[in-house]
Amino acid sequence: MNNTPEKALNGAENIRWDLSDLYSSNADPALKSDKELLLKKADQFASAYRGKVSDLKPSAFNEMLQEYESILDLSGKIGSFAYLQWSTNTSNTDYGKLVAESDELSSEVSQKLVFLDVEWLNIPEEDAEKLINSDALSGYRHYLESSRRYKEHILEEKQEQILSAKSVTGRSAWVRFFDETLGAAKFELDGKELTEQETLSKLHESDRSLRKKAHASLTQTFQDLSRSLTFIFNTLLADKSTNDKLRDYPTWISSRNLANKTSDETVDALVKSVTGKYELVQRYYRLKKELLGLDVMYDYDRYAPLIENEATIKWDSARDMVLDSYSGFHPEMGSIARKFFDENWIDAAISTGKRGGAYSASTVPSVHPYVFMNFDGKIRDVQTLAHELGHGVHQFLSRQQGVLQASTPLTTAETASVFGEMLVFQKLLKELDDPKEKLGLLVGKIDDTIATVFRQISMNRFEHAMHTARREEGELTKERFSELWMEQQRALYGDSVELTDEYGIWWSYIPHFLHTPGYVYAYAFGELLVLALYEEYKSRPEGFADRYMGLLSAGGSEWPDKLVGRMGLDITKPDFWDQGLRSFEAMVDEAEKMAELVG
Repeated sequence: MNNTPEKALNGAENIRWDLSDLYSSNADPALKSDKELLLKKADQFASAYRGKVSDLKPSAFNEMLQEYESILDLSGKIGSFAYLQWSTNTSNTDYGKLVAESDELSSEVSQKLVFLDVEWLNIPEEDAEKLINSDALSGYRHYLESSRRYKEHILEEKQEQILSAKSVTGRSAWVRFFDETLGAAKFELDGKELTEQETLSKLHESDRSLRKKAHASLTQTFQDLSRSLTFIFNTLLADKSTNDKLRDYPTWISSRNLANKTSDETVDALVKSVTGKYELVQRYYRLKKELLGLDVMYDYDRYAPLIENEATIKWDSARDMVLDSYSGFHPEMGSIARKFFDENWIDAAISTGKRGGAYSASTVPSVHPYVFMNFDGKIRDVQTLAHELGHGVHQFLSRQQGVLQASTPLTTAETASVFGEMLVFQKLLKELDDPKEKLGLLVGKIDDTIATVFRQISMNRFEHAMHTARREEGELTKERFSELWMEQQRALYGDSVELTDEYGIWWSYIPHFLHTPGYVYAYAFGELLVLALYEEYKSRPEGFADRYMGLLSAGGSEWPDKLVGRMGLDITKPDFWDQGLRSFEAMVDEAEKMAELVG
């Protein structure tokens, strides 16, 4: 008998993006002509500049970089369209075909252009400094300066071309296979077949029996797919190890830290600070267990809402909550966010074949960002919408910096998204009068903060363990992955959460491990930075919003510590992360006090 109630409509069922600002379809004549134009421009660029980079005067160097950006913009436009379209239906073979074609095209163009990086990094330091400090190249100063950090890790042109060519049938192909495998996966629950995202959503329901069944369904499908997923993980871990050796990176995380424009010491300080406060997580879950009236809190109970039968939040209400919060902080922030709704830059509907999760795609400066999510009508979906629109506003503002300096490193890239979540949370908290509802909202925020800070650092520790083990032990079994995973999960939760044996396979569905190795600590970086930023906003609000918008507009045109320094914070201090952790502890303190108040 099927006891699962019919799913309530939330208004997002038909929220689909319009990608026509990129291309109208696979058959768009502009797409075909742009592919041809891209190769032509790349050939012309190589003919004009290969072997001559070191001889260019500053003004000519500037012209070269402008031409280079135009090629990257066109290549990015094609690749963005292919990936965004495919994300909404990973089982569509025509969409997948275009992704493969765009990957191959991008690789071919990269091979034609890689000489620029090689020749630029081979220029002697003294000559490079003169170019970097020239007036003619002032608009590219940070790009030129920061790119020099790769001098010790770049290979010869032919070797770079080979790596680029082989990545299409290597790493990129395996990542796509992972996405398509989980995108097509079915999860049976009460006689119905659900997507991964729909099933994961059930873990946030108030009905414990439903959470338990969803947990079992997810585990079963992960186990069914475990042979393929284990092989994919092993292959990509080995691929990264090979590339790291070729480029002479000392550790598995070195290339990520370099890309994030942060030091190993800063990341180590972050990890040490967070793991040193695991007891706060355990203290909170003991409180939540009491609030839920549970004798034992299992891993499938962690995201249970405090208030039962949480009402479905309609898409229009979610939109209004986010826009009101953004506009209240800064009018321009609200007006930019509104464009995403008014001009159909968001894809929010849940559908078969659509990949899970959420992201904001910056695409290219000549177009605009797009937001991708799976809206299920929960309060956390409102926060996800706020999160991704934070990215979107950031990317929209930073387009003015051009292709080479618009993108921010992952560490500060999460700042705008998490700050957007905080604005919505604070607005909702102020509008509630009922202490129980306030406590319920606060508990949800603490759940999200734990997931963003502590869980991500525990996953960083798992990444460290699996990369190390793969390099030292060779190919890893499913059981070995699960052993490494559970070691880190037990360290995080202690005896506050009973981890089921089934939870051991849950490393296998997390895409960040494969899409962007080393990514996950950036979430903790961003969350703790925002907690500190929000304290600064509360204590010194005068002019903060304008400075914050300036921070977003700067994109990646300056070092992260200098950009954040404009906001009055110093992320280079070893104890900086303690500021954010103290703010989190204050939330746990407040939850304990409110729990006593409401009984």
